[in-house]
Amino acid sequence: MTVLLVTIGSSGDVHPFVGLGIELKKRGHRVRVIVNPHYQKLMESVGLEIIPLGTAEEFERLRENPDLWHRTRGFPTIVNAIAQSYRPVYDAVVNNFVKGETVIAASTLAMGARVAQDKFDLPMATVHLSPSIIRSVIAPPKLPGLYMPDWMPIWLRKVLFAIGDKVVIDRLAGPALNAFRKEVGLPAVKGVVKWWWNSPKRVIGMFPDWFAPIQADWPVQTRLTGFPLYDERGVSDLSPQLQQFLDEGTPPIVFTPGTAMLHADKFFDESVKACKALGCRGILLSRHLDHIPDSLNDCIRHFDYAPFSQILPRAAAFVHHGGIGTSSQAMAAGVPQIVMPFTHDQLDNVDRMQRMRIARWIEPRNYKSKHIAATVSELLNNPATTAACKEITSRFRGVDAIGQTCDLIEQLRLS
Repeated sequence: MTVLLVTIGSSGDVHPFVGLGIELKKRGHRVRVIVNPHYQKLMESVGLEIIPLGTAEEFERLRENPDLWHRTRGFPTIVNAIAQSYRPVYDAVVNNFVKGETVIAASTLAMGARVAQDKFDLPMATVHLSPSIIRSVIAPPKLPGLYMPDWMPIWLRKVLFAIGDKVVIDRLAGPALNAFRKEVGLPAVKGVVKWWWNSPKRVIGMFPDWFAPIQADWPVQTRLTGFPLYDERGVSDLSPQLQQFLDEGTPPIVFTPGTAMLHADKFFDESVKACKALGCRGILLSRHLDHIPDSLNDCIRHFDYAPFSQILPRAAAFVHHGGIGTSSQAMAAGVPQIVMPFTHDQLDNVDRMQRMRIARWIEPRNYKSKHIAATVSELLNNPATTAACKEITSRFRGVDAIGQTCDLIEQLRLS
């Protein structure tokens, strides 16, 4: 059959779909990926067909917007950007769908595909990469501007969610979405995030139940597989310079603010100072030179990119932004983590990992060299953290999350 994979976002959002595409192609299916042409070179390098979505220039303009990573302005920025994709995604899906031959797996933000599904009853699964995406009053995720402690009664949580839907989410996302739905002959919807963006046929959570168990108030069509862990290994392997750096000294601390973050000057400045204060080696990972400080030395080096599966098992600690793809790679490698979350799902991810005793949370305003150095020292000298990291790593053995997800996608043809 033909599988349309629809994905919108940064590398952390796109990489899982590349992994799915590679496996589905191995199984003999034709795979076509609807994605921004910023990722065309990657798709071509692994032999996947691309259906361009928007332009690379549009992708860069969004990534350069500092509001994208703001704790409160991040969500409106995402909503406005996604509204521009409704028509292009809808058209790409409809124009490349053949009844009886095609199934679709679409990422959370590919809401144009959900509109197409409503219009034509398409066999489509919604793929969520992070549990924070799925609404629950039983076990509410930790989200920007929304904190519901364990002692809060469920009735109050329902009230807070209802207010958030009415005052914030539906007011921001509803008008443009319903205007487009009207344009294609569909009625208006409410509860965009509460229920609508979940495919009624199948919801796939690409995370394990030990990270976030299925809740009684999640959509009944939800199935969990596991973390995908695709990281361009085999396409972008360790450079000889990075390999040499790893071989010639003690395990370094690895720092990255995420591939989409272009405004990490403070993050890297304070990280370098912390390494120097600790007297340890460090690696700064970023494909953008503008925010890399000039104060590096032979013990603190910058590299553009490295597959986490190759570098993290050789790291002493990992300091990052808390994206779900980055976090899961660190868990698989068994490396202690320090997370400085900006917004979106990052707060919920680090909250879960901190409860597991494998990570520490540092707020951006507290990301100072002295605090970083003290946290790293505590983390590396804590036997409970070492034991917890080792135990979590063992949970990845023998798990084929990508294969399980492909099984669920293949089943759509029978739905």
